[in-house]
Amino acid sequence: MKVIVLNDGNSIPVVGLGTYKSVNDDGIQSIKSALAKGYRLIDTAAKYNNEEEVGKGITESGIDRKEIIVTTKLWRENLGYEETKKAFELSFKKLGLTYIDLYLIHWPANARNYTNWQKVNADSWRAMEELQAEGRIKSIGVSNFWQEHLEALFQTAKVIPAVNQIEFHPGYWQPELTAFCKKNDIVVESWSPLARGKIFGNDILNAIAEKHNKSVSQICLRWVIQHDVVVIPKSTILQRIEENIAIFDFELSEEEMKQINELPEIGFSGELPNIWPERIDVSSR
Repeated sequence: MKVIVLNDGNSIPVVGLGTYKSVNDDGIQSIKSALAKGYRLIDTAAKYNNEEEVGKGITESGIDRKEIIVTTKLWRENLGYEETKKAFELSFKKLGLTYIDLYLIHWPANARNYTNWQKVNADSWRAMEELQAEGRIKSIGVSNFWQEHLEALFQTAKVIPAVNQIEFHPGYWQPELTAFCKKNDIVVESWSPLARGKIFGNDILNAIAEKHNKSVSQICLRWVIQHDVVVIPKSTILQRIEENIAIFDFELSEEEMKQINELPEIGFSGELPNIWPERIDVSSR
């Protein structure tokens, strides 16, 4: 499995397993199946309500823990210094592991929900920096941060985020933000790489898939990693788990990459970091 070296010296595989909606026994089995098939990056979050399943799947897999990169995330309702520490302890307990490889702020604080969103993000980050210094987290990063959120964080951060996990798929791949992250040595990680299924039926993607004798899913995932972006497709179906990692035996041409880059908007989730659907707090905590 190809890996990318993060700015803190740690490494992350270019393909991992997303676990959103992977719960109960199916969730545990999907983790074990993925690890058996060669996956070494598992992505979860407090909001997914499956950290216990992820921890059990890893423990029961028989794979050396040192080989596995485990990501979880701090939910946006738990931002702030003390809140971050408490949320981390809960995730840590549920996972049942001795350390977390990568801990992310799931969504940045914003002006709609916090009077001083910059301070809230900075305080959350300071707590994460301390947890990293203690060795309880190997790498720290963010998710869904735009350039404005990153630049504000840079003002106080002692540690530059190792990763920014963003919506990134054909039809919506945020090229300017991606370029900004790469310029600042922040690895971009793709969520929703298959555009919530909206890529299926696209004539251009179908033609490229037919040419390479691959599925449309494999074409999209290959396109992501050829942008030097980490990808975490989610599935609990063994056939799909196997298919999603079988993307290292072919390469898209420059012209094919360009064709996919230029696709019109497809499958955008509508989720934006500055427009949360609910109001959380107007204090500067």
